Amino acid sequence: MRRLFVYLALIGALAWAAPAAARDVHILAFGDSLTAGYGLDPGQGFAPQLEKALRRNGVRAFVVNGGVSGDTAAAARARLGWTLDGLKEKPDLAIVALGANDMLRGLAPRQTRADLDAIVAELKRRKIRVLIAGMIAAPNLGPAYAAEYNPIFADLARKYDAALYPFFLANVAGVPRLALADGMHPNFQGIKVMVTGIVPDVMKALAK
Repeated sequence: MRRLFVYLALIGALAWAAPAAARDVHILAFGDSLTAGYGLDPGQGFAPQLEKALRRNGVRAFVVNGGVSGDTAAAARARLGWTLDGLKEKPDLAIVALGANDMLRGLAPRQTRADLDAIVAELKRRKIRVLIAGMIAAPNLGPAYAAEYNPIFADLARKYDAALYPFFLANVAGVPRLALADGMHPNFQGIKVMVTGIVPDVMKALAK
């Protein structure tokens, strides 16, 4: 009888543990055209590809596409509050992938830094874990601009104890076969390379 009681108790414990281990994970991909899936068919953008990749790795993920093409860090900062308030579920993780349009427009890095700082601060205030996807200044902007712009992402990651993926377009930028006809935005295969690169960091951030 005692053995039967122990057996039943063990079965009950496993029944409770299984759903906990397989819980839903909610992620917000908050960015610009690189997260919005610019120029791609439905299902080919960053959010859906990341969701599928995480599920292949055993994470029951739901990734919300919070990308708006053309957004600067300032524009994204302005919409962050209502974006978060409009979500059905509070994110377990927010991937902040912004700053590319600031750089392409040659905006002052100090302003980009201030806007990204405010975004990460608000996410932290709401107790949402953050992974910052960094960007690198284009060579034609010169070394002075790069020296001020490039450190922004690592600096904010340290300041707010956020996870950092140093370069969102790693192994994609400058590779013609991974770009759309405009030569700038990643195609389906380019997004796949981006997702493959960032997935380990997303999983680490979720486990932190």
